[in-house]
Amino acid sequence: MSGVDFSPRVALASLSGAADAAWARAASEYAGCAFLGGLSLDGPTREAARALVARDRDEFLPEDPVAFVDAQLTAADDLPMTLGVNVRTTTLAPLRDVARVCDDHDALLEVNAHCRQDEMCAAGAGETLLRDTDQLCEQVAAASEAGATVSVKVRAEVEGVDLPALARRLDDAGASVLHVDAMDSEWTVSDIVEAFDGFVVANNGVRDRATVREYLAHGADAVSVGRPSDDPRVLSRVREAADDWFAERADGENEGGPRATR
Repeated sequence: MSGVDFSPRVALASLSGAADAAWARAASEYAGCAFLGGLSLDGPTREAARALVARDRDEFLPEDPVAFVDAQLTAADDLPMTLGVNVRTTTLAPLRDVARVCDDHDALLEVNAHCRQDEMCAAGAGETLLRDTDQLCEQVAAASEAGATVSVKVRAEVEGVDLPALARRLDDAGASVLHVDAMDSEWTVSDIVEAFDGFVVANNGVRDRATVREYLAHGADAVSVGRPSDDPRVLSRVREAADDWFAERADGENEGGPRATR
């Protein structure tokens, strides 16, 4: 596994237009990692974001996305958690700029290969990148070479996409984290864990003890919470379940028994 780690093993998944430093601070008691964003970086993705806003979706559209990332990470630098920034782009120059800012703040840069909104996919970003492996790997390599520790947010159940095979390519390109929206195919996490040498965060429907334990039993290193990330009741349940799981694994190891995680 990569050197990426955080505690508790609960992440907050980015929510476009909502996941900023204040959002991370409000939930920092319950999570060990927070992905700010998503943030559109270049002309095509920013135009797509404007179209999304026009149909009443929330999006971050700062005048200067790079300065926005720097300001948000600065505002959250004192938090006792790992920070990340989820970004969407079709070009490499702004990606490299944000990667350098993330490196300065010891934050993860998360390449968004997950958004399935029509406007973003038509621009060539988000889920479209799952089918354009070369371009996705090029983005990962560019961000990694600029100094950032790279996460990639991916989605299961995309027709024609072999996620374990993609995971191997992303590993070779320099990704340290895969953030997997398993959709209704929780079992796919096991296949990705087998294919990827880095840190795997499992997402989708994480709400309670049962969902946390299911993903961790499939080998995920952590879980992430999406829409309920502003609900302390959900976050408290998820953190308690994750803490209990890893405490049980540690107790088993200390007693000489097999450990059920990687």
